Amino acid sequence: MNMKARKEKVVILCGGKGTRIREETEFRPKPMVEIGNKPLIWHIIKIYSFFGFTDFVLCLGYKGDIIKEYFLNYEIMNSDFTIEIGKNSKNIQAHNLQNEDQWKVTLADTGHDTMTGARIKKIESYIDTDNFMMTYGDGVANINLNKLLEFHLSHKKIATVTGVRPPSRFGELLIKGSRVTEFSEKPQIREGYINGGFFVLNRKVFTYLSNDENCIFEKEPLERLATDDELRVFSHDDYWHCMDTLRDMDVLEKEWQSGTPPWKIWE
Repeated sequence: MNMKARKEKVVILCGGKGTRIREETEFRPKPMVEIGNKPLIWHIIKIYSFFGFTDFVLCLGYKGDIIKEYFLNYEIMNSDFTIEIGKNSKNIQAHNLQNEDQWKVTLADTGHDTMTGARIKKIESYIDTDNFMMTYGDGVANINLNKLLEFHLSHKKIATVTGVRPPSRFGELLIKGSRVTEFSEKPQIREGYINGGFFVLNRKVFTYLSNDENCIFEKEPLERLATDDELRVFSHDDYWHCMDTLRDMDVLEKEWQSGTPPWKIWE
C-alpha cells in the first residue's frame, strides 16, 4: 500500500535522558532502545513513512552521537553490501534495501540538557512549510496520520494534539467538542484524555517557544495555546503505547514477538 507523498516534515524529540528506564538508557538514548532488534526510533519512522511522511528532523541531546552513528551507517547495517577496497577510496554498494532509501533524516544537536520547547524552537530553520508533524521518540500507535493532518488543516488553529486514554500518567486534556479548553501536565486525580504526542503544528507555534533551554513545550506553551483557543485534540481511541519503563519495554517486545504488533501498520 503506497500512500501519497507528504511535504510536511516530521520533528521527533530524541534528546531526553529516559531516567525511568535507566537500565537501558545508561548506555544509549531512549529512542535507540530496541524492540524486535530494531531501535524504537525505527518503528516510529516506519509509522510515519507508511503514510507518506519521509522527511524527518531529529532533535538530539543525551547521547545523540549514537543516533547519528545509527543513521550514518544505516544502509550497510540494514542490508547486504558489496565493498570494493583499494586505491584511494572504498566503494560500497548496499543491496536489498526497501523503502528506507526514500527517507531524509536531519540530525540536529539541540543541546544536552535542553527541554522540549527549546528543542523544537532550535530546529525552526529546518521547517519550510506552514505545518509540520511532531512527536516523541518513545511512543508508538496505529494512528491514521493522514486523518490527523486533515483534521488539523480543517480547524485552522495553530496546534493539534492527539488525545489517548491509557493510565493517567501524562498531560491531561480538558476538551469541549474538539476544542482544548485546558492543558494540565501530569494530573494526579482527574481522568480523561491525555497527551499522546503525534502533534501537528503550524509555524506560528514558534512564537510560543523560546530558545531558553528551560522552555518546556508541555507547560507554558501548550497552556497558552489552550488559553488562546489555538489548541485542538484529535481523539485516538485505538492502540497507543509509550515506552516509559522497563515494563513498557517488555510489553512492546512481547507484542512484537507475537507477530502482530498493533502499531506495525506497514507491510
